[in-house]
Amino acid sequence: MEISTIKEVLMKALVLEEVHISRNGSHFQVIAVSAQFSGMSLVKKQQMIYLPLMEYIADNRIHALSIKAYTPEEWQRDSNK
Repeated sequence: MEISTIKEVLMKALVLEEVHISRNGSHFQVIAVSAQFSGMSLVKKQQMIYLPLMEYIADNRIHALSIKAYTPEEWQRDSNK
């Protein structure tokens, strides 16, 4: 599974200002930034990102997925640390 494919799937499915994806074998980390996440719990944010990727998780093209989801304000604050 290519990083570019994951990015394309997420950008088509969600309204994201930014998405950063890193890979270690079949283990991926997704950092997503969207105003859509405002007021959502951490679990709801993660569910939004998992949903468009479920077919790739189900067929093991993505073996493990770590997700960090931020509003633009949270990203600005936390990415400068």
